[in-house]
Amino acid sequence: MKTSFDRQKTLQELESEDWGEPDYHTHLVQTCHKLRRVPLADFTVGDLRIMIGQNISLLFLIPLALEKLEKAPLVESNCYPGDLLKVVLDVPETFWNVHTDMRELIREIVLRSKELLESLEGTDAHLIREILAEAHNSLHK
Repeated sequence: MKTSFDRQKTLQELESEDWGEPDYHTHLVQTCHKLRRVPLADFTVGDLRIMIGQNISLLFLIPLALEKLEKAPLVESNCYPGDLLKVVLDVPETFWNVHTDMRELIREIVLRSKELLESLEGTDAHLIREILAEAHNSLHK
């Protein structure tokens, strides 16, 4: 998937919006504010998981996540195999309805991840099966 934005820029620059300093001092809020000032080229899988999980800047971050998932559908940030896939699949249906090209790509990634299930053991395989079952329901509406 080709992206049409400069990955050397930050979300703050791309959206022309400075959130300023966080006024709520939890680790999650502070991390999200900090990540808005990180160039997209420097985002890790974990950074994508955090921000997408909060539904922040999806227009910029979903394409980056899809690129990672195309290469490794069950990529793990730091929780469990497929944790990035899980948060992407949890993105509201309204996003996918508008961005149908990305919805088609995530459907392909889900199909590929089903093929990879055999390489996982026990708990991880069970968890991924649950994630993929939920995805089937939400992506085929």
